[in-house]
Amino acid sequence: MIYNPSYDENGKKILCEMDGVNSDMLMDIYVKKMKKGEELIIEEEKNECAILLLSGKVCFEAGSINEICQRKNPFEKKPYAIHFSKCTKCTVTALEESEVLVQQTDNEKEFAAVFYNPENCLYQEFGKGQWNGAGHRICSTMFDFSNAPYSNMVMGEVFNQPGKWSSYPPHHHPQPELYYYQFDRPEGFGAGFEGDNAYRTTNGSCLCIRGGNAHQQVVAPGYEMYYVWLIRHLDGDPWDKTRIYVPEYEWLADAK
Repeated sequence: MIYNPSYDENGKKILCEMDGVNSDMLMDIYVKKMKKGEELIIEEEKNECAILLLSGKVCFEAGSINEICQRKNPFEKKPYAIHFSKCTKCTVTALEESEVLVQQTDNEKEFAAVFYNPENCLYQEFGKGQWNGAGHRICSTMFDFSNAPYSNMVMGEVFNQPGKWSSYPPHHHPQPELYYYQFDRPEGFGAGFEGDNAYRTTNGSCLCIRGGNAHQQVVAPGYEMYYVWLIRHLDGDPWDKTRIYVPEYEWLADAK
């Protein structure tokens, strides 16, 4: 299902809530615009949290971490994020006008805060030589089950190249997933699929992918499409890079 909420008077845009809108995502996710000098303070009793810098310049402070990071926009392909457990205080200070994405879910485990940056994020390029280049995309992963098995979440980014497909061939997994989109030009658009439904994706929209539904993406020629991908592990069934392909399209996984 596509969802395109507005910012409230405090510069907050809620994408999903565990006890509210799009609750089947099993996460609290929101985007926050921050004015220069503004502080965002998070200290949760039950939830772990990850905060991703989308644009601007901020200082992340949590535990032993005190890091200043800057990103003009996501298309610089330089990710910065902080990830911390419940009972940890994190302060994000905007050193200029900035925008961050906040992801939370319940987690009884406690762990030391981790700072992710271009040096320790996994970057992978896929599809350039497959299907005549029709699946060309660049993917980055901040954390998943392989490097953060203590977490109940996954956070990454995809840079869908103009006119190309990503998250392809059509596949699904039991865990819910949310995509938050931005485009390198504000009028850019694409299409996101959930099950048998296709939706127009636009700047600032998100796609809520319920567990078990197939999903794939495409962007219009002339535009680079960026989306943050956010997964909630299921209790006893974490997402571990498992893709279950829709049977009639499975042949494409190894096709040239």
